[in-house]
Parts: sequence; C-alpha cells; structure tokens
Amino acid sequence: MQMDLYPKNKLPLAEVKKFILIFYTVALTGFLIPFTRDVFIRITPLAIGLSTYLLAVYHTRYSKRDIFAFLLVFLLGFLIEVIGVNTGHIFGSYHYGSALGPKILHTPLLIGINWLFLTYTSAGIAKFLKIKKGGILFVAPLIMLLYDVILEQVAPEMEMWFWQNGTVPIKNYVAWYVTGWCFVLLFRILNIETKNPLSAILLMCQLVFFLILSFFIT
Repeated sequence: MQMDLYPKNKLPLAEVKKFILIFYTVALTGFLIPFTRDVFIRITPLAIGLSTYLLAVYHTRYSKRDIFAFLLVFLLGFLIEVIGVNTGHIFGSYHYGSALGPKILHTPLLIGINWLFLTYTSAGIAKFLKIKKGGILFVAPLIMLLYDVILEQVAPEMEMWFWQNGTVPIKNYVAWYVTGWCFVLLFRILNIETKNPLSAILLMCQLVFFLILSFFIT
C-alpha cells in the first residue's frame, strides 16, 4: 500500500533539508532569547509533530506491517510512560510539564510519538553506518540513550518533565536503553525498513539543539 503524504517530486530533498536546518536554527534562537523562550516552549509539539511528519513523508513504503509496527511502538511507548510517571517504578519519580501538550493519565500523548521517532531514526542511522544487523540491535538503543543523556540536561528548563529532587536516577538511563532495545528488536522482527534520507539530519539537529541549550539555559 502506498501513501502519498506529500508531493515529494515537487520539492527537492535538498530544499527539505535546508528547511529543517533553518527551522531548528530559528527554534534555537527563540529559546536562547529570554523574552521569546516561553513562546517557543509552547510550540514544542509543533516541532516534534513536524519532524515526525517529514519522516513519514520520506518513508519508503507503507505496508500493513509497517503501520502495525508504528502504532505498536507509539502505544507501548505511551503505556510505558503512563506506568512510569504514575508509579515511579520504571524510570524513577518524575512528572510532566506543559510543553509536550495534552495529557492522558498525567502523560502527554506526544511522548508515544517521540518514542516512535527515536526508534525509527536511531535504527535508520545505525543501518546507514553499515552496522551489521545484530549490531543495530545494540547501537541504535545507544543512540537513543545518548539522546536522552543530552536532553535530560535541558528538559526541566524546556518544561518537558521534572525529576523528584531535581536528580536524574541511573535507572532512568537503564530503562531508556532497555526500552529502546525492545523497540528496535520489534522493528527487526517485523523487518521494518528504516532507511530514510531525513533521519540523520532530523536527529542531529535535535541533538545539537539540546546540546547548545545545555550550555546557555541550565
């Protein structure tokens, strides 16, 4: 089944990549300027949604298996966060702020999309790096863990989430790796194609974005 989410042939890939760079540069500038930061915090869901949409546009195929896998990772990612935030048993004791949008059971719906985004892009990048299939199962979750390590430095200032006592517990990072490993394994079992020309630039833009912010707003 083919799904045309956008007329790819009318907009060159180079132009899309240029747009992504400009978008994240503007967002970074907005966060670095104190009197515009609150506005950009409120449009965080737009950035996550747009990034995920662009990935969806350039996904190579849409079989029933692909759609099933994407929905399953979204739902499982959301469910894990629901359990985690309401019990403190998975990641540690934390609560979500307002930046990630509407919540169900104290958990933003967008967090499931973020797990899907990270699983897809990390697996795609590991594959691009010519990592062997068995190695992807370990390298992709490491990429996801690196993402979280950097993001945790700025998440409270971006009003994403807050840790009890302001300290990120070690078990959060363990849970991130294990969860990422399970999702990448699911993709591998279902033979999901993660090759996407936008995976690297989108994930790298986010990593650089969070890294620069960590030097200025923490």
